[in-house]
Amino acid sequence: MGVASEAFQHGEAESRSPITGEPIGRPQFGNTESATAAVADAENAFRVWRKVPARLVTLEAGKISSESLGEVQEMIDICDFAVGLSRQLYGLTIATERAGHRMMETWHPLGVVGIITSFNFPVAVWAWNAALALVCGDGFVWKPSEKTPLTALATQALFRRAAARFGAVPAGLCGLVLGGRELGETLVDDARVRLVSATGSTAMGRSVAPRLAGRFARAIMELGGNNAAIVCPSARLDLAVRAIAFAAMGTAGQRCTTLRRLLLHEAVYDEALGRLRRAYASVTIGDPRDGATLIGPLIDANAYRVMREALDEAREAGGVVMGGERLLMDRFPGAYYVRPALVEMPEQAPVVRRETFAPILYLMKHQDFDQALRMHNDVAHGLASSIFTSDVGEAERFLSAEGSDCGVANVNIGPSGAEIGGAFGGEKDSGGGREAGSDCWKTYMRRATNTINYSADLPLAQGVKFDVGA
Repeated sequence: MGVASEAFQHGEAESRSPITGEPIGRPQFGNTESATAAVADAENAFRVWRKVPARLVTLEAGKISSESLGEVQEMIDICDFAVGLSRQLYGLTIATERAGHRMMETWHPLGVVGIITSFNFPVAVWAWNAALALVCGDGFVWKPSEKTPLTALATQALFRRAAARFGAVPAGLCGLVLGGRELGETLVDDARVRLVSATGSTAMGRSVAPRLAGRFARAIMELGGNNAAIVCPSARLDLAVRAIAFAAMGTAGQRCTTLRRLLLHEAVYDEALGRLRRAYASVTIGDPRDGATLIGPLIDANAYRVMREALDEAREAGGVVMGGERLLMDRFPGAYYVRPALVEMPEQAPVVRRETFAPILYLMKHQDFDQALRMHNDVAHGLASSIFTSDVGEAERFLSAEGSDCGVANVNIGPSGAEIGGAFGGEKDSGGGREAGSDCWKTYMRRATNTINYSADLPLAQGVKFDVGA
């Protein structure tokens, strides 16, 4: 990949693979001074610039091979998107009330962008931000999760290789700092960083957002999600079950868009439950490097502990749990493989209303569409959602202003697996702000409104008169 051995073999930190629990590298983490220096380098590079890989994801994040390949494809897709976008950073020509005048808007590079990413999408989310920042004329500094530093080093090496082929990229344009929370805080607090895109927990967002607001910096907060799907009586269950299975179990339940709550109409509950039990029993859990595996490991011991605590709480609230046990301990004693859990709940108890970053799917009954919609929206998060129905009225209501209160609302597909062409992000405790496609590029630029007087007169707006002798 082009990463020097001293960057990942002789440092004081340790990177462990969730596949086996064994060390796979010893990168050198930085300190706040290195983060500050990286911001300075990115700012210097920005002043110049404004004028002009899958196997490692599997190894370090524990994703199955097809998902890792898909994440790398997402990087390629957003780069393709950004190349076309670079010729479409359009401003408007605006009608003006004054004769002999023209009004328009122009867009300019914003400055240094701070990118803070999580372990579960160690390269794609960086690419969402980096690709747009580059075509908008910005420099950036990336602080990846301390759980996936090797993936970040490899991505940085790929960028440097591409930059060398381009031939006119200033040093420091793409900064990388490895380390813990204090480095992220340095990016958040540095006045030269004009935008911070931070992916992580809602608790992280509550800490970061006020600090950015305190210095009037821009923020993209991509936080948690307690995502639900509604299954209506008219739903095609064969399609719905396949979509639900991937959305709930894919990436071992460690996506921000993972399906966590399933609201089944009482008329289809029993049949859907039976189909889901069979689907859950059929999945292969194991080493994600094996092409037959569908479910890889949790990221670490803490993720397993949180999952177990949630399942215990669900049982105390009257839940019936299928699955959730730890597997493959004899083969991988330092890793945490689990069977995804189906949990039948009598109501939307507090444990259901709280996001647990693990493969737990809570099932609940509803009697009519209005009740389902109330249950759907009655949680703190608002990231992704879906409905399965053949009734166009139900589908349209779900997508309307009185329907889903999430940033992503889908019909007859699950809530996860977003494409890069659309704007991605959520509402409420899911953060706000949008990344990737649509018009998200505007966040990475500053807008100026310009008025040009090409006449010999000086009319004032709104008919104001201010005549003075000159």
